[in-house]
Amino acid sequence: MASRINNLAAFHQKLAKADRILAICGAGLSAASGLPTFRGVGGLWRNYEATDLATPEAFASDPGLVWLFYAYRRHMALQALPNAGHHALAALAKKNPNFLCLTQNVDNLSSRAGHQQQQLHTLHGSLFTLQCSSYPSQCTYIDKNNTLDPLCPALAPASASASINPPSNDPPNPSHSQPSNPIIPLLDPSTPLPRIPKSHLPHCPQCKNLLRPGVVWFGESLNPGMLAEIDAWIDQGGPIDIVLVIGTSSVVYPAAGYAEKARTKGKTSVVTVNMEVGVEVDDDIEEPRMMWGKGRGRKRRQEEDLVFQGGAEEWLPRMLEPVIGVAKDDGTYE
Repeated sequence: MASRINNLAAFHQKLAKADRILAICGAGLSAASGLPTFRGVGGLWRNYEATDLATPEAFASDPGLVWLFYAYRRHMALQALPNAGHHALAALAKKNPNFLCLTQNVDNLSSRAGHQQQQLHTLHGSLFTLQCSSYPSQCTYIDKNNTLDPLCPALAPASASASINPPSNDPPNPSHSQPSNPIIPLLDPSTPLPRIPKSHLPHCPQCKNLLRPGVVWFGESLNPGMLAEIDAWIDQGGPIDIVLVIGTSSVVYPAAGYAEKARTKGKTSVVTVNMEVGVEVDDDIEEPRMMWGKGRGRKRRQEEDLVFQGGAEEWLPRMLEPVIGVAKDDGTYE
């Protein structure tokens, strides 16, 4: 049996026959652009887990701290550039009108790569959308594509810190010399941060309540209208030939469920592109069983599924080359 791991020829055979393609993207897609994932070793921000700050309760308790975290992420995303993975998916959208991309990323790098908006759903919102903190129950103010950096003087330290000494998600290597740049107090968890008065933070121009990042926080629901559009696309357009699961461990719902929801048994190939892929070793079979997801959502890959282990920026241009061609010197496509 041909290997289902890193088998470009097998994928290209499937791609040649494919019409409807769905992509589900996670933080791993943007890793090559230098954006921290705030997960794993070195993934803290001032000793806070992202889950400590990305909640309505955290914002209600200390909106200044939460805004500093998001101002830092906004600045990092503005400094980053779309990588080869983003550009390859954007090129596929232009070539195939029956391709839909669902991204969990809030960094806007897919849009900046030229991904057509009608073929892109940002499941968790955007760092560059501002909305009233009472949206939508009391106030409907929303400001999209706001790239002002910093948003206000009180948040300027976040931009300065991101520029001078961005953290790495990699563990420190004792054999490498450490950077000489001093750590700015914002990024040094041993230095207390003065609490930012609410009056110094961005406010809604309509109702004067605080503005908040237009992202989906833990405990909040995704946009129901967007979810309805995705469900309609999956259910009403015929079988989906390929589901690309890119840079995600498939543990956050509802994104984690779309691969199986889109699957038509014997027809759909779920193709995973990730730095880490799950395998189960069984002495009674020649090839390890390939798994995807974690915990209770962990599923065995089907016979028609494939896995590519490595970065999306490495694999996607090669995987999609028969459709999108070869990138130009600047990384974009015709």
